[in-house]
Amino acid sequence: MRDQVEHKCGQCEDSFACPDALIYYDLKFDEYGIIVHDGGESYVTIDFCPFCGSKLPQSKRDLWFERLEALGIDPWDPDARPAEFQTDEWYRQNEQ
Repeated sequence: MRDQVEHKCGQCEDSFACPDALIYYDLKFDEYGIIVHDGGESYVTIDFCPFCGSKLPQSKRDLWFERLEALGIDPWDPDARPAEFQTDEWYRQNEQ
């Protein structure tokens, strides 16, 4: 799974453009997905590893929206989001 998430072919600029890239990991939401190779940047979230069947971490997507809204920040406005909400920092600081 790690090999797929970290796949770099050297010919494509990003994993969404590479036909050999299958799995995407979104650090901000702590979620995994299967890349939809349709020319965009979409993926279908998955709960289990497609290779070994292991349970993957639960997505924090809903929690991300809830936290921003609780702070009075519009989650749809990228300019309004604090920097820590662009990465995993927003949930990692609560784990410590």
